[in-house]
Amino acid sequence: MPPQIETDEHKALREAVATLGRKYGRTYMTSVISAGGHPSELWNEAGKLGYLGVNLPEEHGGGGGGIAELSIVLEELGAAGSPLLMLVVSPAICGTVIARFGTDDQKSRWLPALADGSRLMAFGITEPDAGSNSHRITTTARRDPASGDWLLTGRKVFISGVDMADAVLIVGRTEDARTGSLKPCLFIVPTDAEGFHKRPIDMELSAAEKQFELTLDDVRLPADALVGDEDAGLLQLFAGLNPERIMTAAFAIGMGRYALSKAIEYARDRTVWKAPIGAHQAIAHPLAQAHIDLELARLMMQKAAHLYDAGDDIGAGEAANMAKYAAGEACVKAVDQAVHTLGGNGLTREFGLASLITAARVARIAPVSREMILNYVSHQTLGLPKSY
Repeated sequence: MPPQIETDEHKALREAVATLGRKYGRTYMTSVISAGGHPSELWNEAGKLGYLGVNLPEEHGGGGGGIAELSIVLEELGAAGSPLLMLVVSPAICGTVIARFGTDDQKSRWLPALADGSRLMAFGITEPDAGSNSHRITTTARRDPASGDWLLTGRKVFISGVDMADAVLIVGRTEDARTGSLKPCLFIVPTDAEGFHKRPIDMELSAAEKQFELTLDDVRLPADALVGDEDAGLLQLFAGLNPERIMTAAFAIGMGRYALSKAIEYARDRTVWKAPIGAHQAIAHPLAQAHIDLELARLMMQKAAHLYDAGDDIGAGEAANMAKYAAGEACVKAVDQAVHTLGGNGLTREFGLASLITAARVARIAPVSREMILNYVSHQTLGLPKSY
């Protein structure tokens, strides 16, 4: 790690994004959610200010930074109560994959628009029978020998933000001509393509970003819809999944910080038996512990982002999983303790914490469960026998 955990530029970015976040805040986000809309105003302003594409190459309209900078953007928006979940998907996963492996045409067509927010890309990997086990993906692509086009068929579930997206980066599989086995490949699929169908999933989770089931029925794609090398799909896939884990950690840390700030404010002001409740250790100590856990998770997130931006994909894979695990746990505990600190008020709409109880669980579940991360660490890091 560099001697300075965050540079002066990072600190300035934090403050600038925090200012934007406070301009909108939790009230804005809850009003968007209750109206069933999208946080378009915040997304567009963040794009104009250069925050959405801070990780993308300068020559394609981005800020020339990395996941370290983009994670700061998401964390600070979350800490202000107005996180943008699609930051995890559009610039972090899709933008990173295209920037690293896309053709010149794909880069010029997509990266400037992803950076300024004028276009948005979703990401489709999860299937009804292939959640944690991505090796069981059955969405397949085959060549049309007459035209050279791809024909893509399959189903995806829990795909975020498809109603806002211009295209979805779909993880499919193609047949290896030498072995006959299926190998993963990435395709840019326009959401208005013939044979592309989306159906909203009825979620009890309150979020601005809706979840969808996708059906791909012989969707015809030109040959240049393939991103990267057909024989290096797995490498390219994980180039997007590591940023996804780091950004999910940022999402969780921001949410936890927001909840904790509301609890601290309440504990300072709420007086019972002639003293603020925050003076009592039963209230103060759990909040202090939540703060410590969030800070520790952030350190691992910063390590993961540093390793990824330095090109250490293997080291980043381990750290990104650990950061996502730590942040998910810290977020759930911080939100729970915040609600508990407010008592009955913690469940009222006025304080805006109750909806975070469900939202915080997402950081434990997606994009990979904490149990699968423990499997990864026990097998990959500790060298223990594989259990699956």
